[in-house]
Amino acid sequence: MSVALYVPRDAVALGLGANKVARALFAGAERRGLDVTIVRTGSRGLFWLEPMVEVDTPEGRVAYGPVTVKDVDALLDAGLTAGGDHALRLGDPEKIPYLARQQRLTFHRCGVVDPVSVDDYRAHGGYRGLEAALKLDAEGIVAAVRESGLRGRGGAGFPAGIKWNTVMLAKADQKYVVCNADEGDSGTFADRMMMEGDPFNLIEGMTIAGVATGATRGYIYLRSEYPQAFATLKEAIANGVTAGVLGENILGSGKTFHLEVRLGAGAYICGEETSLLESLEGKRGIVRAKPPIPALKGFLGKPTLVNNVMTFTAVPWILENGAKAYADYGMGRSLGTLPIQLAGNVKHGGLIEMAFGITLRQVIEDFGGGTRSGRPVRAVQVGGPLGAYFPDHLLDTPLDYEAMAANKGLVGHGGIVVFDDTVDMASQARFAFEFCATESCGKCTPCRIGATRGVETMDKVIAGIRPEANLKLVEDLCEVMTDGSLCAMGGLTPMPVMSAITHFPEDFRRAGDLPAAAE
Repeated sequence: MSVALYVPRDAVALGLGANKVARALFAGAERRGLDVTIVRTGSRGLFWLEPMVEVDTPEGRVAYGPVTVKDVDALLDAGLTAGGDHALRLGDPEKIPYLARQQRLTFHRCGVVDPVSVDDYRAHGGYRGLEAALKLDAEGIVAAVRESGLRGRGGAGFPAGIKWNTVMLAKADQKYVVCNADEGDSGTFADRMMMEGDPFNLIEGMTIAGVATGATRGYIYLRSEYPQAFATLKEAIANGVTAGVLGENILGSGKTFHLEVRLGAGAYICGEETSLLESLEGKRGIVRAKPPIPALKGFLGKPTLVNNVMTFTAVPWILENGAKAYADYGMGRSLGTLPIQLAGNVKHGGLIEMAFGITLRQVIEDFGGGTRSGRPVRAVQVGGPLGAYFPDHLLDTPLDYEAMAANKGLVGHGGIVVFDDTVDMASQARFAFEFCATESCGKCTPCRIGATRGVETMDKVIAGIRPEANLKLVEDLCEVMTDGSLCAMGGLTPMPVMSAITHFPEDFRRAGDLPAAAE
């Protein structure tokens, strides 16, 4: 009987040599006369252990990692295919403390299943959510999403049930479901991990959305920097049509849902839903003025439900297990679980799924193990390049929409980037302006011009040119960008800038101690 060896095909694992490891394992097993099947999975999200190889044994899976090509012969000689002892042996992957402490609702299959196999997905509980949804009417499905407390995981935190209800009630001859998979924030990778490791979870969530809203067509708008996700999604969609879980007469229900994946052209602004829709229509990706909202007039002028990958992938679990079961996780108005992405200067970076309410300090210390450099944590940016920088005294803030907002921060897409005490926060503030100036769609003046003026003014502060006056000008620019920008691109750029100035004033004063140059 063939022994299954699981080797990740996640982009991080590939970057660390997973393809070479897979080839070496197959060749080494063949030389030894071992009957093995190499199954390419996603990643469980323990990136410092990648490539993490797993083997099926009578007692369950056994993991080894991080595995390199030079380790393969020794692993096979030590009895890898039977879970044999070796220095790289990690044991049951589910019992690795990093994983064992998590509350994985959305990511419980990621790193476990063959991403493009409908049969494997269903063998691990897949499509139970859709089966439950097909027993309800549209109002019942939307009610479950609303009562679960699910909020948009893309960053805005808008209640998903309200969006779904608006599209459901809209009258039109055609409606659409669009997935925003343009995951452009620095330090974020949950969407990519899901699409590469468990794409049917996204497909199932979008199909449930189509059934609920009356939409018969869906599009996944994917960032061009994700070629592995693109290939995996296309293969999964084709297999889904063949298996009868996509296309006409889904699961024999008489319902129709067609799904396509479209590649973007590399614009950060297309993470904003109206820019995304413009790009999806073949136009330049620039922000639309609202109203009308996309739920009423979106793709091709038709009612369109636009949600993020993590929003759609939470839905199958909710429909299978019930709204209350999901709402039992979390705190306050932040219910369910949050896929947290831990990156930057940290020992154990990776994916952590926990109920809302865990603190930043717990994430960084209990899961991340502190900084990789061994130096003290100085700043933590939460929510991507437009998120606030938090100092040490704010690290006990819970990851919760309201708690973060109360401290002038945001949860965003759940990305956390850690910096040690060597970081220059004046340079980080300048970078926020530079990023906005580069990525602005250019439609509104506060964002287009404000960010450019911001870079110029921060350069003067850093050079010691009238620092107090120029910092006051930075504050004025930030106020104009916050109040006057058409979308969150310009409206949120002041958040990292002002948090750096507020919490790390010494970096800006230090710049001001330099001899003043002539203007």
